[in-house]
Amino acid sequence: QVYLVESGGGSVQSGGSLRLSCEVSGFTFGDYCVGWFRWPTGKVREKVATLDTGGGPSYADSVKGRFTISRDGAKKALYLQMTSLNPEDTAMYFCAAASVRYRGDSYCHTGQYDYWGQGTQVTVSS
Repeated sequence: QVYLVESGGGSVQSGGSLRLSCEVSGFTFGDYCVGWFRWPTGKVREKVATLDTGGGPSYADSVKGRFTISRDGAKKALYLQMTSLNPEDTAMYFCAAASVRYRGDSYCHTGQYDYWGQGTQVTVSS
């Protein structure tokens, strides 16, 4: 059974930083894509950053240079380091995973993800 549990959200002032963590179980990073997505209130869910099975990242243009996605296989954890936060980053943040079986690594950065955490709220005030 695949499980993902996020933590690390909170409230921060504009220009601040936060680090989100996602504890994963039920799969290995070598077989699954992982990523962070966010859902601002009243808007559609959007990709923030994804990692393919080789650890190759892909970022949304809006977060390039400010956010860093990483993973730790030994700790079974996915991270999102967020810096230079601004109010437009306010959203519920979700970690997600998708199997690459029959799909290939190219699926990781553009495909629909299969498993989702419950989300953690990030609020940035000006």
